[in-house]
Amino acid sequence: MTANQALFFIFSMLIVVFSFLTVTSRRILRAAIYLLAVLVSTSGLYFMLNYQFIAAVQLTLYAGGIVTLIIFSVLLTSHINHKFEPVGLKKKIFAALAAVSGTLLCIITILDFNFSATTQAAVEVDMRLIGLSLLSLEKDGYILPFEVISILLLAAMIAAIIIAKKNPDSEPKTKH
Repeated sequence: MTANQALFFIFSMLIVVFSFLTVTSRRILRAAIYLLAVLVSTSGLYFMLNYQFIAAVQLTLYAGGIVTLIIFSVLLTSHINHKFEPVGLKKKIFAALAAVSGTLLCIITILDFNFSATTQAAVEVDMRLIGLSLLSLEKDGYILPFEVISILLLAAMIAAIIIAKKNPDSEPKTKH
């Protein structure tokens, strides 16, 4: 086994284990930390594939940005010790069925796809062209979608904090 294969199996194992821990953890802050481990391990796979740009985006945008927002929102809303209720047997069964169905669908799709080698030479990656495309407002530009998504995330974060900080005494009382 080569070093690349060993690293691939280590990163893959970390992703699977921490993904499972993320969705099964009953403490929200631990789930956020487990998600961080999944995203960092995923960027490790991208680095192994020599996709440094995607790995850097994975680290900065997802691991750095999204997880930080999740952790700050948990800390700001004072729900750091919040513990979710145990999941019932009925939900566990449906979740297992959904996971097995999704796994089977992915495996069948991959096995049925006819992968063929290309005869074309590899295209040189031009980082300047990628950067200009990301910052462009033209046809192939991505700056506007990034800005719209950032405003949407900001609005969702503010709404989540307002809902979580809502004082139970401020709710209108109904007379019976």
